[in-house]
Amino acid sequence: MDLDTIGIIIIAALVTFVLGYFLRKYLAEAKIISAEAEAAKIIEEADKGAEAKKREVLLEAKEEVLKLRNDVEKENRERRSELQRLERRLVQKEENLDRKVDSIEKKEEVLGKKDLEVEAIKTKLSGIYKRQLVELERISGLTSEDAKQILLADIEKEIQHEAAIMIKDIEHKAKEEGEKRARNIISLAIQRCAADHVAEATVAVIPLPSDEMKGRIIGREGRNIRAFETLTGIDLIIDDTPEAVILSGFDPIRREVARIALEKLIVDGRIHPARIEEMVEKAQKDVNVQIREAGEQASFETGVHGFHPEIVILLGRLKFRTSYGQNVLKHSIEVAHLSGLMAAELGMDIQVAKRAGLLHDLGKSVDHEVEGPHVTIGVDLAKKYRESHEIIHAIAAHHGDEEPKTIIAVLVQAADAISAARPGARRETLESYIKRLTKLEEIANSFEGVEKSFAIQAGREVRIMVKPDKIDDLAAVRLVREVAKRIENELDYPGQIKVVIIRETRVVEYAK
Repeated sequence: MDLDTIGIIIIAALVTFVLGYFLRKYLAEAKIISAEAEAAKIIEEADKGAEAKKREVLLEAKEEVLKLRNDVEKENRERRSELQRLERRLVQKEENLDRKVDSIEKKEEVLGKKDLEVEAIKTKLSGIYKRQLVELERISGLTSEDAKQILLADIEKEIQHEAAIMIKDIEHKAKEEGEKRARNIISLAIQRCAADHVAEATVAVIPLPSDEMKGRIIGREGRNIRAFETLTGIDLIIDDTPEAVILSGFDPIRREVARIALEKLIVDGRIHPARIEEMVEKAQKDVNVQIREAGEQASFETGVHGFHPEIVILLGRLKFRTSYGQNVLKHSIEVAHLSGLMAAELGMDIQVAKRAGLLHDLGKSVDHEVEGPHVTIGVDLAKKYRESHEIIHAIAAHHGDEEPKTIIAVLVQAADAISAARPGARRETLESYIKRLTKLEEIANSFEGVEKSFAIQAGREVRIMVKPDKIDDLAAVRLVREVAKRIENELDYPGQIKVVIIRETRVVEYAK
């Protein structure tokens, strides 16, 4: 390619470039102008829209202001109306108060006048009263103080009389209710504690295999029988009773020792002083075991525990002690059961009642060895082995040596009387029985005004017929207490004796 061609191409390229430059510049300027025109148009339209929006907002604001102004004016009108209504009410109340004040002032004025009239009337009446009082004192011959004292005395007598009648009715009702409840409690206790009773004797009969054994028991020149009686302290009676000997003694433990020892000797066949001493020692040990077991059995049977070991032994000794033929241990167990049953009915402590009932005759276990009544001995033993004060008091009061101060003491006293009074529980000789009946009637007949007396129910009750013209109702009350007191002081008897006084007035007339 030659230079001219290249030059032409370069020139053509330059021309093309220049033309393209100017063409692009023209097109760009045209676009700018178009864009500016479009922008101006948009700005113009925006200005028009903003002006319209401004007018719309201003219009809404004016409407809102107008609405608020109307609401405020309406509220103000309502408040003014309410204030005017309240003002009218206050004015009305003020007028009413003024009228009431005027009325009260008028009433006070009227009352003031009436007070003056009342004072005048009071003064007048006071003068009349004083003149009448002076005249009454002159006529009656009494001062006002004297008359007042007489009136008060009459009223006091009337009140005392009415009070006495009321107290008597209350006491009568309380006594009836108390007796009814007591009978129910005692009858329930007796029914729930039915016990068998077998009277025990103070002698023991020992059977022999043959009468030849009597000679061996007596021994050469009586040495065997003397040794036996010396070691046991029991009388051995050998009489004409075939094939039997009798042991007699008031100490039941010694009598039991003698019985066991003699039975062992009879079985062994070797009877001489040394053998007798050996058998008596063995019998003593056997009895001691029986005593402890009997005490433990009594504690188990009654459900009362926690005794001192020595008290258990003392209770066991009661197994060999009798009172009027009644076994004292069985009696004590029965009293414990009865006391517990009655305590349960009354809501009292059952264990304390049973414990007191079981220990109430504890003194009888050693009354052959210790001086004094069994009540005192029992109290001393209970104190020694640290029984509670309530138990000690029940022991001391069960025969009335002390006044019962607790319900438990009263229950033990009642249970003791119930157990002793059971039919067949205790045995008496016919002679002592007849003596007691005779003595009862003699005591009753010794009082003035008594017509007849009758001892009934095996000496448990004495009925006294009195002369109605000499003994009135009040005297009958005094007489029954005096008879009962004298019976307590002069007679010994198990349980209790009921004293009944019968006073009857009969008026008879015949129509002819």
